[in-house]
Amino acid sequence: MRNTLKEMDSVELVNLKRLAYILKGLSAADFETLEILLDEESSKTITQSLKELKAGQRIAIDDW
Repeated sequence: MRNTLKEMDSVELVNLKRLAYILKGLSAADFETLEILLDEESSKTITQSLKELKAGQRIAIDDW
């Protein structure tokens, strides 16, 4: 029992009521942004695009 309590101390708990309140307050655009950021593949694409932009490897919109 003691080990279980020690493990629970190190676990990050989420207040579901607070989370639900926050999510309900998001605009449609905020919610879509959150979905993109939580999607691992989308997040990797954004990170890669930012690296390319900083390195000057961007593609002109006309060439895209």
